[in-house]
Amino acid sequence: MTIQTRLVDYAHGDVTLQAEVAWDDCLGPRPAVLVAHTWAGRTEFEGSKARMLAELGYVGFAVDMYGKGLIGNGPEECTALMTPLASNRGLLQARMDAAVNAARALPEVADQPLAAIGFCFGGLCVLDLARSRDDITGVVSFHGLLHAADNIPAPKISAKVMVLHGYDDPMVDPSAMRTFCDEMTAAGCDWQLHAYGQTQHAFTNPAANNPDAGTMYSATASDRAFANMRAFLEEVTN
Repeated sequence: MTIQTRLVDYAHGDVTLQAEVAWDDCLGPRPAVLVAHTWAGRTEFEGSKARMLAELGYVGFAVDMYGKGLIGNGPEECTALMTPLASNRGLLQARMDAAVNAARALPEVADQPLAAIGFCFGGLCVLDLARSRDDITGVVSFHGLLHAADNIPAPKISAKVMVLHGYDDPMVDPSAMRTFCDEMTAAGCDWQLHAYGQTQHAFTNPAANNPDAGTMYSATASDRAFANMRAFLEEVTN
């Protein structure tokens, strides 16, 4: 096994985007798994997840939702980058479409299945991928935003959906979780939601350490979540 990485430029309209791709060069074409980033943009955190996926036998594709080189430093910059997409779900979905097209064009992927995982804002992105497309086999949201897409009031979802969530996440309370589950059921979706007790937002990020803001790393919840992800991806890509 030799894990390779490279940066791949692609475009959405006149916006140049740049993904990080990771794959095992001992394997032929493999299923792709997109990695959608947090509100900060594509960083080493997402790159590490693309490499982890490559080690599991997938082609990891760390998505860029903002534009080549754009990364938020601090809450104000991150909010400014995220808000134009979070408030315009059609634009968000089109930006994810561009990532899907770029991943499918890779020789390492060819005509293999495509799934996606996402973190925080990226969780919203991959859930909207499931809401808006019928050619995605499965998506996993890690401590993601769950509110419905206002431009797709009654989606029909063919992708399998897994949500991995901290029960004490202040950004998505239990009533919002129930609303999401009702949406998935109405959409005819094969869905599952794992809520981890004593767990807040950003629980997979070792740098999260702000209990006042409700963002805290949890090694236990993170380990459980990634174990669930591995089993789910094996199911949806075979």
